[in-house]
Parts: sequence; structure tokens; C-alpha cells
Amino acid sequence: MGEDALPWWQDAVFYQIYVRSFADSDGDGVGDLEGIRSRLGYLELLGVDALWLTPFFRSPMADHGYDVADPRDVDPLFGDLAAFDALVADAHGHGLKVTIDLVPNHTSDQHLWFQQALRSAPGSRERARYYFRDGKGPDGSVPPNNWTSVFGGPAWTRVPDGQWYLHLFAPQQPDLNWDDSEVRADLVQTLRFWLDRGVDGFRIDVAHGMAKPADLPDMDPGAMAIMAGTQSHEVVDPRFDNDGVHDIHRLIRKVLDGYPGTMAVGEIWVDRDDRFSYYVRPDELHLGFNFKLVEADFDADSVRRAIDRSLTAVKATGAAPTWTLSNHDVVRHVTRYGGGDIGTRRARAMALVELALPGVTYIYNGEELGLPNVDLPDWALQDPVWERSGHTERGRDGCRVPLPWEGEIPSFGFSRAGAAWLPMPPHWASLTVEAQLEDPDSMLSLYRHALEIRKTSAAFGGDDLEWYGAPPGCFAFRRKGGGLICALNTSAAPVPLPPGEILLASGPMEGNQLPPETSVWLV
Repeated sequence: MGEDALPWWQDAVFYQIYVRSFADSDGDGVGDLEGIRSRLGYLELLGVDALWLTPFFRSPMADHGYDVADPRDVDPLFGDLAAFDALVADAHGHGLKVTIDLVPNHTSDQHLWFQQALRSAPGSRERARYYFRDGKGPDGSVPPNNWTSVFGGPAWTRVPDGQWYLHLFAPQQPDLNWDDSEVRADLVQTLRFWLDRGVDGFRIDVAHGMAKPADLPDMDPGAMAIMAGTQSHEVVDPRFDNDGVHDIHRLIRKVLDGYPGTMAVGEIWVDRDDRFSYYVRPDELHLGFNFKLVEADFDADSVRRAIDRSLTAVKATGAAPTWTLSNHDVVRHVTRYGGGDIGTRRARAMALVELALPGVTYIYNGEELGLPNVDLPDWALQDPVWERSGHTERGRDGCRVPLPWEGEIPSFGFSRAGAAWLPMPPHWASLTVEAQLEDPDSMLSLYRHALEIRKTSAAFGGDDLEWYGAPPGCFAFRRKGGGLICALNTSAAPVPLPPGEILLASGPMEGNQLPPETSVWLV
């Protein structure tokens, strides 16, 4: 990389692999590392630049791997360290960078440290790595504060000796105390372990968590979390986005700076743009996950506001903006946009909008196939949210159903087993990779074509946007520097196209008119 060349991640397209759901190599119905390795050719063909793998570490799987018992080993469900090393080597051979999840806010309750803590006395060194506190009331039977778990219910669980421990997620995920020097030293060891094995970066889970206020004050009732602690302008949630978290990110950055060409992106559910920008200062994270497009309706004004806010939040820091429409924690956007044909048309339109923007794009596995959320039967639900909410919240399983690769019946080549870990709908036969690969009108072909143009066309240069005047329900912007024009019509009627030569459209065009629920690239 030349002195003036941008780091590889500044305009990369990442592909998020939910490891359980991508490809199963051993027939147990659960995706694994060897399954990913066997499909690297597909990912190269798709045209992405980098992978993000969700947790594959040793875990009891209370939260499908986000409860980590050993952060420096592979769970046998997914393979072993040799399989991981082979995957990294082969991915690099296909021109793909590999980034992996890091889960620093909490461990599994089966982690050696937590098991030691349970066997130790209150006030012991072993308990100092977590948040153990005495309860309130004459017999200590009331939790230390009123914090709630993101997954429902109280954020505290009592142990037999009477103390309580904090878990912002499931009880099987006790929160680490980041004021403890051993906790910090262990993170450095974990980072170096995977960097030395050749990983190109990390996605930091709950990057706005970790640091807690010293006195653990009660929550304002108005601060009940949505999606892992989103904060509004009006109400401060003491569980998340505390200033001490930035020292932890500086620690991570210091390690990464010793491995040139590596990066970190944080999962940051923070609403205020000024607070968000702190996470991507030059000595902290390289990138911050921005969820404004996830939260935006399919409405031109809503999408434009999301774009403007996202660009503003990082402009002063020098970090690249990031864009994503779906991930393993939210309803897939085909379904969010209305489902069926209308949701698919809108998803196609938003794919071109997202890929036209400057910065970094994250694609969630299966969105390139137009997969919708699946309405699963009660018996199939596995997300801890389902149980923790008393069966009132169905959880996130509907967006985690495995990918359909080929054939006419489930599991569509995902596994040689008759059934996948979550049931796959029979009507997905029309959405398989095999069914879409040679169809020029398919969602997969749209993504492949868009990614190829994005990578090869000089029109995508420049970091700034210029907005055009547009009819109600529409917008058009131009990439300053490169000259690409992207127009979106979310209204109910066709509108005149901006001047220019069409590079790609999300759907059939009508002369010099842009149809409803359609976007277009022009130069």
C-alpha cells in the first residue's frame, strides 16, 4: 500500500456470515468453519472484499455463541483451530479479508473465571472481575439496582451465598468489570492470539457497553432499552455509553496499531451523533456501525435524514461512514419494507442507494438472495429473548434461518442433514443461489452487477454528496469527485429521471421516467 493509499477498509464491502446459518460441512444441521471455506468461491464471485464471522468460540450456546467460555479456542460445533487457520489462508487466497467478532462486555457463566467467582467468597479477587454486589433490603433479597436486561427481566441474578451478579443480557452472560486490570490484560492476550493467526480485524460486540458508572445508579424508567441500549437525546441510560468505555477502545487500538493493516469496527447503538463520533476518534475504533439506515422507513425523507446524519457523525473524525440494511439482530429488510413483491422491490431499490454511498457497506448473509424474515413456529424458537420475555417477544431467530444454496427441498444444500438448526420454508426453492445465479433479473444478479460496477467505475470517487432538488417522495444525490448520481423514488407515481446515462436500475424502467419503489445509478 502506497503512502497515500487509503486503508483497505475505507470503502470495503463486508459480508457478515452468521456462522451457524451459512453452510454445514459435517451434516449436523449447524453451519461451521469448513462449510464457509467450501463456499469461498461464491463469495469471491459475489464481489465482496471482506468477511465478518459471528462468534465461533467455545460456548455453551445460551446465546448462540455470544456467551463465550473460551475466547481463544474454536467450539467443536464449528470445527477447531486448524479449520480456522485453513479458512483464513484460503480466504486470503480468494482475495478476502477476514474479521471476527469480539465479545468483551461479558463472558459465559461457564467461563473459568466465573466458575472461580462462584466458588469464592464475597469481596474476593475472583469476584472482582465481574459485578458482584450485595442486595438491598434487610435480607438482601432486592437486586442492587433496578437495571433491566436487554433480553427481558432483571439484569441481576442471585447466587447461593446471597450476593447478586450483573448481566445486561442473559443470566448466562455475566458482565465483566473493566476496571479490573486482569480483564484488560486478558483482552490484549485475546486480540494478539487471533491477530497472530492472521485475522484482519474485529467487530466489537456491544462496543458502547463495558464501562459502568461506579455507583451503578438506578435507571430512569424512560430509559428502557431498545436494541441493546439505544439512547435518546432526552434520557440517559446508565447501562451504556459511559465515558470510561473510550479508554477500552484506546487499549484495543493500541494493540491493532502494532499489526499494520488491521482494523476494528464497533457495534454502537448510540442515537446522539456527537456521542457516536467519540468512538471513531483517531486513537479509538477505525469504524463504527451506524444503524440509521436500519431504522429508516422506506421513505425518501427518512432515508435522506439517515444519510445526512450518518455523514455528519463521522465527518470531523476522518473515519469512513458505514452502511447496513440488515444483520443478525434485526428483522430482514425485505420484510421490514412490507414483504412479498413490494418488500423485494423496495429492498432492491435500497441496495443501490446503500452501495452508492461513500464509505463502508456491510451485507448480511442472504440479503443478496432477497431472503425475508421467517415466521417460525413456537417450537422452533431458540433465541433467549423468547424465554426471557415470557413468550411475548419472538426474538431474532426469524432473520437467522440458514441460507438456501440449491435444490428443490429443504435444507436446499445447506446441510446433507434432513433438517437445519432452524426450519427452512419450502417456498425458498425459488430463492436459492442455484435458482438465481443465471437469472439476470434476480436479486443475486443485481448485487453482483452493482458490486462489480462499484469496484471498477471511477464514478464512485469522492467522500461528499451533493443533493439535487427532487419531487416529493424522491431524492437524488451526486458523489462529488466521481460524479455518480443515485436517484430513489419512494412515491406512488413515476417521476422524471435526472439527466445522465443509466449505469444500473433496481427494476424495469419506463422511458425517461423513474418508476415507484425504484432506484437508479447514472453518470
